[in-house]
Amino acid sequence: MEFYRNALECSEAVKSFSDQACAIAGYELRLTSSNSKLWLLIGGKLSADSYVANGGCKVRSFPITQGTLSLIVYLLDRQCALIAVVSFNFHCFCSSQSRADLLTLGLAVTNILTGLVWLSIRPKSISVVNPQGVECKRLCTTLPEVARSELLWAWKSLSDATCCRSLVIVYDSSCILQIGFAAESSSEDGQAASVDTNKLTQGSVYQGVMKSGAQSYLANLSLYPGKSELPFLPSNTQAVILQPLGDKGIAIIGGDTIRGFTASDQAWITYIGEKMDSTLAKYVTHHPLTSQD
Repeated sequence: MEFYRNALECSEAVKSFSDQACAIAGYELRLTSSNSKLWLLIGGKLSADSYVANGGCKVRSFPITQGTLSLIVYLLDRQCALIAVVSFNFHCFCSSQSRADLLTLGLAVTNILTGLVWLSIRPKSISVVNPQGVECKRLCTTLPEVARSELLWAWKSLSDATCCRSLVIVYDSSCILQIGFAAESSSEDGQAASVDTNKLTQGSVYQGVMKSGAQSYLANLSLYPGKSELPFLPSNTQAVILQPLGDKGIAIIGGDTIRGFTASDQAWITYIGEKMDSTLAKYVTHHPLTSQD
């Protein structure tokens, strides 16, 4: 019992200190005790109204303030030390004192330089862009109503809950669905560019996803050379998720924000892909793609 009592007293002290530290970082810390066991629970996010979020410049300039104060204290200390040397006629300084002075001076200068580096860093703002293309809705009308309803449900869910603005589904070498924003066709007749399934399935992007059998997330599409294999997407598409549908198809999801798909979005899209694969496997047999207005 004495051990657990001491442990609880230590935990209260840790909680008091951690609450202050976590409050600065915008986190919530809860420390509970159950069945003589300690559980540390940390949760929450950096809120928009937290001190760190609103006072970024002040936080980044803190090392400069600390380093400057340390340097001033060091100079005052050296001045007092010189007065003491003159007063008591000391002929030399202790070597350990000299090493301590050098270390203190180095730490103060390091803090100042760190603050300057932090202030020079300005994160690039990420904003939502308007897709440069035309809206389209092309759906394989020969599919049963249940399959078409599920495809439209998937599009509605993705476009409402995520940054998805384009959706293309290719299954069994046929384009089953092309909906949302698409690039304008080369004829410039106001029509959306069609999906060349032969060229797509022969490309390295498609082959890589089908070979791995796992979702591929291109968080910043402009940095990937494989962008040229997706000419049917709007030219300013910011992010793309390539979700395999079993071993026969793929869902290409285009977003309007760099790194706009969160980890939970990616996991959810994986489950949607599995559901669509289960449905399409029952009905798709090389149906032609036709337009539905």
